Amino acid sequence: MEELDLDWAKLASITTDGAPCMVGASRGLIGRMNREMEERGLTAPLQVHCIIHQQALCCKVLKWESVMKAVVSCINFIRANGLKHRQFQQFLSELESAYGDVLYYTEVRWLSRGRVLRRFYELLPEINAFLHSKGKTVPELIDQEWKWHLAFLTDVTEMLNGLNLQLQGQRKLICDMYSHIKALELKLTLLLEQVKKHNFTHLPATQNLSAENPAVLFPAEKCVEALEMLKAELSVRFRQLHAHAKEIRLFQNPFVADIDEAQSFYQFELAELQNCDVLKDAFKPNSLVDFYAALPNDTYPNIKKNTQ
Repeated sequence: MEELDLDWAKLASITTDGAPCMVGASRGLIGRMNREMEERGLTAPLQVHCIIHQQALCCKVLKWESVMKAVVSCINFIRANGLKHRQFQQFLSELESAYGDVLYYTEVRWLSRGRVLRRFYELLPEINAFLHSKGKTVPELIDQEWKWHLAFLTDVTEMLNGLNLQLQGQRKLICDMYSHIKALELKLTLLLEQVKKHNFTHLPATQNLSAENPAVLFPAEKCVEALEMLKAELSVRFRQLHAHAKEIRLFQNPFVADIDEAQSFYQFELAELQNCDVLKDAFKPNSLVDFYAALPNDTYPNIKKNTQ
């Protein structure tokens, strides 16, 4: 802070992961910075656990080892040996497959799981045929219940990957990210009810498998359990974010915020802001960053401080 000549009075929030060296109350970064703010007579900054990191941790609830173990085993068998790998690519070419290869999965780059599962699901008949030609039998690949699990995990993982991509990128504000989180929680609630009724409208791979094998019973219990676990994990992981919902909404649109519910040091400034027609007109076409940057410091000192 000193080397960069940063003003401690402008520190509004700190975003970290959940490691003890970051969030520790005594020796962690948060604890040290809170003490520094207290010594300077300043309000402790808002503490936020990195939203993308939290979302990644939520995804780990869907381990589904029975699916991933077989998928990874098959991929490793194909790609571990250069000759087998080339033969598999040639095999797909001869079948005029839409894909020329199966993707490699790595635990570290967890986002790859969605793409790997999708490719594996779509190449399942070709993979099974190739493995048979090499004398390798994988019972799961012809097990109907396992196929249901593969299709369902493919759909849910792709949905979570989609959220992760929404959370990434420059100039993403906390209100934008919070909107995506709330939308996913609502989607999971809707999805739970739909899956219980065997409605796969928003699960393309599962819907495709259902159309191919309408007589095969869908394992609803395990899939519902997985969605409930994911929903519960999201609720726990983002409870800190939900606790700041009013502040986030205040930041997102100060003109519709309830002054009575706002913190007292904001109230007079909000009264001034909400009754200024010039600023109302400026709010609509500008980005939030530009709008808050343009507010006069002398009229809105608290709002300016906590939105920098």
